[in-house]
Amino acid sequence: MKYLSDKQTADRYEVSRATWWRWVREGHAPKPVKLSPGCTRWKLVDLESWESAQEAQA
Repeated sequence: MKYLSDKQTADRYEVSRATWWRWVREGHAPKPVKLSPGCTRWKLVDLESWESAQEAQA
């Protein structure tokens, strides 16, 4: 399973890390997985599913 960091995820969607975290906090983006203290990541499959859902709404 592939995981992405907040920086990689923000780069993927061409937004700042602060914007990405705001989207997560507001429920507009997938919830992260806490792998260990200080290590939060997003599953690539969750991000791809979220992208598909966003495209379907457009």
